[in-house]
Amino acid sequence: MRGIWDLLKKDLQMMYAGKFFLLAFLSLVLYSCYINLVYVNINQEAIKRYLYDPSDQYIQNTSCIRVTDRAELEAACADRMSVGIDVSGDTPQIYMLSSGKDTVDRYRSIWAQAVLAEAAPHFKYSGVQESVQIIGQFDKEEKSRREMTAEVLFFELSAVGFLGLASVLFKEKQMGVLRLHGIMPVSKVAFILSKTGVFLGADLIFTVLLTMVNVGVRDSAAILPKLLPHAAGLSVFMTLTGFLCALWLSDFKQFSLFYLVIAIFVTTPVFLVEQSGIAWDWIVWHPMYHLFRAVKAAYFETAAAPPSYYIISAGVMVLLLAAVFGALSREMAAEG
Repeated sequence: MRGIWDLLKKDLQMMYAGKFFLLAFLSLVLYSCYINLVYVNINQEAIKRYLYDPSDQYIQNTSCIRVTDRAELEAACADRMSVGIDVSGDTPQIYMLSSGKDTVDRYRSIWAQAVLAEAAPHFKYSGVQESVQIIGQFDKEEKSRREMTAEVLFFELSAVGFLGLASVLFKEKQMGVLRLHGIMPVSKVAFILSKTGVFLGADLIFTVLLTMVNVGVRDSAAILPKLLPHAAGLSVFMTLTGFLCALWLSDFKQFSLFYLVIAIFVTTPVFLVEQSGIAWDWIVWHPMYHLFRAVKAAYFETAAAPPSYYIISAGVMVLLLAAVFGALSREMAAEG
């Protein structure tokens, strides 16, 4: 496409002049310091596990708190956060009262099942092996690192492309660049791909560095092949959305206000559902929710997203690209 390399060079120069790379580096340092010096040292109390094992032969060397009878087990779990493991009979039982939050209850159950599967592997019942595969690989510190790195990355990629491209595009509109491109033989597709490409490249480099610094180089080798496609999808989605909004809105102040609305009503619900255990049935229709879960799943090396996820994502990208192309054509015609 005509002029693509010149456009890439110009966009990189605009990003450098706008101190984009400096801000990205400072963000990397700040986030890494928080994860390594603060978050992993926060005393996140593990769920208490109580064990009723009158024969004292099935589970050895566990961190469970032993109780003398079933009544004591049920009383200990009355706080609705602790879980009880009863191996007094032929079939082990997990006893717990609902906390009122489906996500929290699911994690409590998985945690208890993982303890049983590790300490008494001869017990067989539904759900144990799958649970151990997900939970049992990581200790507390490693889990904290992966969890917070995933959340930081999602937040950063949701903001950088959206705000960064808009700041570049508004500056170019003020400089009359769109008017100039409207009369020059430069492909509009090349203009769009150039801007999307430089921010995509910057986001992927940030993703690799953030992961390697906070999770470790060796573990990153297993994580990155699963993570980078989702990071690329999130980057392109937010960059094209920012591109479209920057063409529709008249100045950066309006754009910043619009981004605040997006942060509150689009991004925040995703974090609330994942982190607080709030159950909203409608969240499954939220596109950012599936992107966040895919990013987090990649860090914990769990099952890949279904084919429908990739098909729908590709379709959304094509629709966004078409919308940006139409909006850019109208903007250049108006400028010219």
